[in-house]
Amino acid sequence: MLTQKYREQVEEGARFLAPRLDITPEWGFILGSGQRLLVGHLTERCSLPYQDLPHFPKTTSPSHQGRLYWGRLAGRPVLVCHGRVHGYEGYSLLQATFKVRLMAALGIKTLVLTNAAGGLNPWFKAGELMLICDHINFMADNPLVGENIEEWGPRFPDMSRVYDLKLRDTAEEVARREGLILRKGVYVGVKGPSLETPAETRLLRLMGADAVGMSTVPEAICAVHAGLRVLGVSVISNLNLPDAMAPISLEEILATVARAEPNLVQLLLGVLKEADAGP
Repeated sequence: MLTQKYREQVEEGARFLAPRLDITPEWGFILGSGQRLLVGHLTERCSLPYQDLPHFPKTTSPSHQGRLYWGRLAGRPVLVCHGRVHGYEGYSLLQATFKVRLMAALGIKTLVLTNAAGGLNPWFKAGELMLICDHINFMADNPLVGENIEEWGPRFPDMSRVYDLKLRDTAEEVARREGLILRKGVYVGVKGPSLETPAETRLLRLMGADAVGMSTVPEAICAVHAGLRVLGVSVISNLNLPDAMAPISLEEILATVARAEPNLVQLLLGVLKEADAGP
């Protein structure tokens, strides 16, 4: 059965990695498109490429390095996935969330998800950060479809508070003190890889979304199922204004992410320093 095979793969991956870690990780990070500066702040840093990890999906999307790091950030033991895989690469959502299951099996309690997202809220500006307060799953799929593994989580996980309130409060306090612009909003996940049309942009905005992207939602669902605390932060890489849509290239998106990334790292390191140890 597919679910049983998947469980065995996760367990094999955990058995492979656990003896190689010289830490007991408490926090996990999955970094979005073009984001790389955070790993430079790791102390006691070690890493392996995804292709050396059993059953770990390989990244094919540009700007996603595909390497698992471990060490300490702001003194806390962490795992950092530098790059993710997406449904649009041809992976199932089970495969796309494999890293979440693996990190949970290795003991993390808090998962931080970052991404590059198109802004739907006309008050936003490219290069700003958005704290994810809620999400909309518009991917026509769910990583929990199939037989439920009761040891991993409940059949019908509650999704009323996906993004941890205490972590959000901490992020807002850090941003206020550090003088960082931190918007708040709803992230909508779509499958991609095509970008949104003006009509689709209008629809997503009418649904209540403030930013749109092609990741994060499946990982957040999986994390809630596993009982993890979740913090999500988007870099607004461009604005989708349906009455004035302009062509956008990956190069432009990555350039905006690069300009915003120091602020993102400053925010995340601040959260790590100040967040409490548990719920």
